[in-house]
Amino acid sequence: MGIRKKSNKNPPVLSHEFVIQNHADIVSCVAMVFLLGLMFEVTSKVAVLFITVQYNVTQTANDGPEETSVNYFHHGFKDLATVFFYMLVAIIMHAIIQEYVLDKINRKMHFSKTKHSKFNESGQLCAFYLFSCGWGASILFSENLMSNPVSLWEGYPHTLMPFQMKFYYICQLGYWLHALPELYFQKTKKEDIPRQLVYISLYLVHIAGAYVLNLNRLGLVLMVLHYFVELLFHVSRLVYFSNENRQTGFTVWAVLFVLGRLLTLSLSVLTVGFGLAGTEQQGLDLATGNFNVLFVRVTVLAAICTSQAFMMWKFINFQLRRWREHAQVQTQKKKPAAAKSKSKKDKANGVNGSVSANGADSPRARKEKSS
Repeated sequence: MGIRKKSNKNPPVLSHEFVIQNHADIVSCVAMVFLLGLMFEVTSKVAVLFITVQYNVTQTANDGPEETSVNYFHHGFKDLATVFFYMLVAIIMHAIIQEYVLDKINRKMHFSKTKHSKFNESGQLCAFYLFSCGWGASILFSENLMSNPVSLWEGYPHTLMPFQMKFYYICQLGYWLHALPELYFQKTKKEDIPRQLVYISLYLVHIAGAYVLNLNRLGLVLMVLHYFVELLFHVSRLVYFSNENRQTGFTVWAVLFVLGRLLTLSLSVLTVGFGLAGTEQQGLDLATGNFNVLFVRVTVLAAICTSQAFMMWKFINFQLRRWREHAQVQTQKKKPAAAKSKSKKDKANGVNGSVSANGADSPRARKEKSS
């Protein structure tokens, strides 16, 4: 589906402004090329690499008297092509949400430039976090990972994944990769680009690390937990933009944020530090996908602890900034009240002074002076 932003200007073809205004149309055409490739036998084998999930493994399961075949998937280099295609899909979906939802709300609310960019960011992330959190939770319950936490490390390496879990990771990597070209398409300010790059890199490193190291079960649990907390923050920010007096959501988010960090560290240490360290499958074996060695375990825990500490540091700075802004607002409210009370005192003093002056020129005073 092509999306074109309305503009009275016609920029030169292939100029920066032309690409930015029509990037969704251009990406849609590229994605359509892969879809059309499925229609022809010559190109179908290549197109399948980009569109469908690769590395299918069929296993038979004995459920009663009959044998049923179950399809599982593992990762490989061909997944890069699939991630690229779904990165294009993410760019198209980003443009659809922006054009048909967020831009219409922005025109009604008349936000400032700063609020406009933050509203767009929160709106896009709300849609993504809501979808990812619901999808990930359904996978957790269907695979019984919530009722059986021991399965997070039991049977490692978890090289085989069900279709939903592998497709979930493909979509996650595609979405966070699409955020890189969106920095150009959305004309992100230069001072905001470093923050966005750090933000995107943390997601890509952790998701790709869990996917490649066959820690997909632990990664899925941590993603759902993190996405739920982040969803609450961006929903609270959208509510705040509509009415600045509604800040209750930030308080609830602050409590859940701290609990989420503690739960993330606890699950990580329990799974990687104790669970994997006590399993029988020890050693480094690339053929079987086993990375259960001390160096890898320490590196994984160090990466998780560092990222959680970084997020807590950003969280503390955010809270301190909010408290300073709240204190400034309260100070500004007190200044007019103090000025009013001071003016009332000045008026009262003026009245008392005039009364005393009039009293000095009274008949009784003149009589006392003459005597």
